[in-house]
Amino acid sequence: MIVRFGYVAMSTVIKDCSPSKTMTMASFSKLGDREAALRKLESIARMNLHNTLRLLKHNTGSDIEVYRMTSKLVPLATHPDLADWQPLTALAAEFAEVGGYVKRHGMRVSFHPDHFTVLSTPRPEVLASSVRDLRHHTDMLEAMGLPATAKNNIHIGGAYGDKPASAERFCEQCAALPLALRERMTLENDDKTFNAVETLEVCRRLELPMVLDIHHQWVNNEGELPWELWPQIQQTWTSPLAQKDAQPGEPLPPKIHVSSPRSPSDPRSHADGVELAPLLAFLKRIAADTPAVDVMIEAKLKDGALFALMEELKGLAAGGNGIMVRNGASVNIEP
Repeated sequence: MIVRFGYVAMSTVIKDCSPSKTMTMASFSKLGDREAALRKLESIARMNLHNTLRLLKHNTGSDIEVYRMTSKLVPLATHPDLADWQPLTALAAEFAEVGGYVKRHGMRVSFHPDHFTVLSTPRPEVLASSVRDLRHHTDMLEAMGLPATAKNNIHIGGAYGDKPASAERFCEQCAALPLALRERMTLENDDKTFNAVETLEVCRRLELPMVLDIHHQWVNNEGELPWELWPQIQQTWTSPLAQKDAQPGEPLPPKIHVSSPRSPSDPRSHADGVELAPLLAFLKRIAADTPAVDVMIEAKLKDGALFALMEELKGLAAGGNGIMVRNGASVNIEP
């Protein structure tokens, strides 16, 4: 089984390379001149896209092919007071440059809209805001010229006092979305509300691919072990929505998220790095029937955690252990 590792948004290795510089609405308003303030926002976004390109080049140099981009590329992009602003038009060249690099180097990139994007909400205004945010993320991927294999990952959302009703509402409101949004969606189990079993049920119903977060599953489960769910989770990645725009003969691999608890007393927060043993136990359990899987590392040290994990894997590979290092960010795992 081919396992590729990726990381989220920021580098702790490359300094002064934030792709998430921002401006608050209060600061925007203080500038007085609205047009000048909009040009300032666009300038910040250009720097974010420039730093994203720097990070992508860093990834190429380190053999990292899986990367989650920050949702904060364009500050205030979905603020209701700036609804007439068209930042992606002004930034078309910069987005195209980033997307061109991604395509030339065969990278798998994604977004993870924030926790305010909730399609299970009973409130129309929150739903409208959530759809607007999903549309913005999709528009950014399209501005990069990326195929539908570049996804937006979200959670189901809140239970609002009635989890079955919330799941049903999510299904109805998700099904009503334009196809352009749904074909770029993945769903992930969370650590407090919708567990892996419940998320899988929604994914199967909507024919959406499921991203299994094994840390979330460890702290929020129904007694099942994560690899027991894997055959059904893997099956969600065979749907037409999951595989839209995948190359013939090169299906988009399933993706999982991994992180480790900060401490026994704080099991839900993420540690700086990733504990290898439980991750490797999971990977070995699924290796026999999984050709490839991509692993998004959600540790505090970002790419630093990835490099540390690879060093551990190299040490194990030297002794065999069914591990073969392919390059700086991927391995082959045998059962």
